[in-house]
Amino acid sequence: MMMDKEKTLSLLEHGEYTMQAQFTRGSNYTFFGLVNLDQNEVKVVYKPTRGEQPLWDFPQKTLAKREVAAYLLSEFLSWSLVPPTIFRKKNLPFGPGSLQLYIEHDPAYHYFNFKDHDRNKLAPVVLFDLLCNNADRKGSHVMLGTGDQIWCIDHGLCFHVEDKLRTVIWEFAGQPIPANMLQSLVSLNDQSDLLTDLLKPYLRVTEIRAIVQRANQYMDCRIFPVPGNDRRMFPYPPI
Repeated sequence: MMMDKEKTLSLLEHGEYTMQAQFTRGSNYTFFGLVNLDQNEVKVVYKPTRGEQPLWDFPQKTLAKREVAAYLLSEFLSWSLVPPTIFRKKNLPFGPGSLQLYIEHDPAYHYFNFKDHDRNKLAPVVLFDLLCNNADRKGSHVMLGTGDQIWCIDHGLCFHVEDKLRTVIWEFAGQPIPANMLQSLVSLNDQSDLLTDLLKPYLRVTEIRAIVQRANQYMDCRIFPVPGNDRRMFPYPPI
């Protein structure tokens, strides 16, 4: 059973990290490890800022902080889509970076082979990706955890001010955005100052304003968008 979020975040911040393995897929350095504190232990994913490869369109050494911003946005919306994530500065083997709770899941079961009842749970993920302008929503970045909860990971390529959306999840295109999710957008807009204060340590102010602008856009249209044909709208590789 997962401990409550506050205890998990404290454990991530103050626990002793022990590296176990490296994830070898992907262009940025990513490690699997354990964090221990007061006889509590959790599995974590560590993404050091030093291991980020330069990108032409994202500011250097910002991807780990974008991982944290994605978690905070998910919590701000009360959607609980992103595992607990912090930016930790001390006592990590390769220096500061993001630490994210590892979600136990079956890696062979992902978006591309989800059963219909699990695919039908993905509307919040789609709207979340629209808000954070996710440039890399691959099929394996969406998983089913304990209790059949949907989780999504890998948000380093998010929050650009320019339209960068690339995703494999398009089955909601053209459908109405559910009313409860639209209400979350209203709350986000009404509390934009709080959102700015929350995300300022991790994003540029222009990037935070862009989140609110996108929320207003989808409050107005109330429809999930369809993929355009003016640029590539799908990530590569898709999984």
